[in-house]
Amino acid sequence: MGPLVVNEIITENANLFLAFLIGIGFGFVLEVNGFSSSRRLAGMFYGYDTTVLKVFFTGAIVAAVGLLFMSLFNWIDLSYIYINPTYLWSSLGGGVIMGAGFILGGYCPGTSVCAASIGKLDAMAFLGGIVIGIFIFIEGFPMWEGFYNAKFLGSPLLSDIFGTSRGLITFLIILVALGMFWVGEWAEKHFARDDYKLNQK
Repeated sequence: MGPLVVNEIITENANLFLAFLIGIGFGFVLEVNGFSSSRRLAGMFYGYDTTVLKVFFTGAIVAAVGLLFMSLFNWIDLSYIYINPTYLWSSLGGGVIMGAGFILGGYCPGTSVCAASIGKLDAMAFLGGIVIGIFIFIEGFPMWEGFYNAKFLGSPLLSDIFGTSRGLITFLIILVALGMFWVGEWAEKHFARDDYKLNQK
């Protein structure tokens, strides 16, 4: 039963090696599907290319349904799955900052690494901005430590908050995803750009 490391089915070193291989595979999939293009990523916010929305909603659905089925067959113990603790205000603030950077730069941290690895200068500049931001955050942490730790909510689950089952929450997320797929298709038709070419130099 998973998680594999917690139940000593594989060693921590084997786990890191598997993570390395999965990371390479993830980067490869990002690249071959055009996620190293800032045009594709920015297109999400301007409506002319909603591939990002579709792919990540699909990933979330597959992961959620997969975990539920593996739990049903006792292949994984969900109580061992780590959930990041929620600090409400810093999460909202960080989301705004990252979202603004995403729109302005056309990359998120992961896709910027993917694009920089194939030599894209704009992605390298974006990574430089990430490093500068990390430095400022660390050096100035005492000034905003109170805000960072404010409104600690623990590690809540939507199923706990709404007092329902994980299966129902997953079903509702699937419905939301289907709705967003429709919105994405609608947006691509209404905000299409004649000059948009993914591999344009």
